[in-house]
Amino acid sequence: MKILISADIEGVAGVFHPEQTRAGNGEYERARAWMTAEANAAAQGAFAGGASAVIVNDSHGGFRNLLPDQLDPRVQLVLGKPRYLGMMAGVEQDCDGVFMIGYHGRAQSRGVLAHTINSGAFARVWLNGLELGEAGIYAALAGEFDVPVLMASGDDVFIAETRPLMPWVRYVETKQAGGQGSGTTLSPAGARQAIAEAAEAATRLAFTRPEARCFELTGPIKVRLQTMTPAHADLFCQWPALERVEGDLLAFEADAVQSAVRMLNSLSAMSFMLK
Repeated sequence: MKILISADIEGVAGVFHPEQTRAGNGEYERARAWMTAEANAAAQGAFAGGASAVIVNDSHGGFRNLLPDQLDPRVQLVLGKPRYLGMMAGVEQDCDGVFMIGYHGRAQSRGVLAHTINSGAFARVWLNGLELGEAGIYAALAGEFDVPVLMASGDDVFIAETRPLMPWVRYVETKQAGGQGSGTTLSPAGARQAIAEAAEAATRLAFTRPEARCFELTGPIKVRLQTMTPAHADLFCQWPALERVEGDLLAFEADAVQSAVRMLNSLSAMSFMLK
């Protein structure tokens, strides 16, 4: 069994402030070490549960946050960008299940550091009428490869919005949100222990009782995107495939989730023109 671990940082225990997610300061260096340790705990749990191979995908920001020399020597890493499959790169390598580590709530929720893909440009994202955050979007992308999400970790808001989409997933609550920048957290050591135990149990369960299902969306994928400002919609609608619905609302259609993800990530990259 091969497991893909997609590791983000905002849902990691102890992370509450944007400074902890941005390179160039001591707070980030400490947070990226916690992120690496949680991803490593998930990998070691997967191996303990019987996985034969683990791929770890660095899924935050520039996709260059994890500390490779702090990871179990048995893992392989997916680092850097651009990449077509974004936070789910590696799922195409004959994976059997996905772990989402350090994930967060969708934009406009009260979760810790909640956002969807680009906190400065995207306010809300709908695929086929479902408002989704990164977990839902990328779970649907994994579903196109017939790969289910088996476990996930993050704050209570992330879990509450994701559980209805994927009730079979084994969840680890690393912290409880008091708001976008506050809350109550497990210690890093406590989070690592809980993640390792959940990862091992999820992997064993996949061997003995494969009850997990894929979260799937049927194409064509109709995407609606509410931007942070009308200026972002002005910019994005330079792309002829996009339709301006309202001042800050646009729409487009894609043949599959993979195509929708590639378009959203391209729009995210375009948004830096407005900075």
